[in-house]
Amino acid sequence: MAEAWEKRIGDDTAVLALMNEGRLAGASLPHSHSQLVWTVIPSEALEHLPELIDTYELERRGGVVSAVHPVGASPYECLIASVDAGGGLADGLVLLRNLARRFQDTVGVRPWNAWLHPGPSWHLHFVPRLTALAGIELGAGIYVNVVPPERAAAELS
Repeated sequence: MAEAWEKRIGDDTAVLALMNEGRLAGASLPHSHSQLVWTVIPSEALEHLPELIDTYELERRGGVVSAVHPVGASPYECLIASVDAGGGLADGLVLLRNLARRFQDTVGVRPWNAWLHPGPSWHLHFVPRLTALAGIELGAGIYVNVVPPERAAAELS
């Protein structure tokens, strides 16, 4: 395996070599296997984030919107954000409650986390815990989301 990794990677420092063994470790196959992942994400993909949030909007209340995260780290990850000066945290928490109910209706009672990033442009993250972190997530901080945002938005709407 070392020879194959060295041959494929060469001098490319943007490659993460990893192994996942077992379902809780994020393995997608029933046998040991390795993966090589190129970890450079084009910056132009991040430039379109505001438009993508509009695309996957779920609900709006006052100056606050809930939407499926367009590049979420886990299936059904969502954002709740103040989109104008009238967007209050109380409205955001109502949207969080509604989102948690939608999620439960869609996938059943499953664990999830939510946290607030405070400030003038505050936002809440809603992150269901449906998958295990694997080598790519732990080694590179790059997350593999197996549910496309358009599917998550359709199912949560």
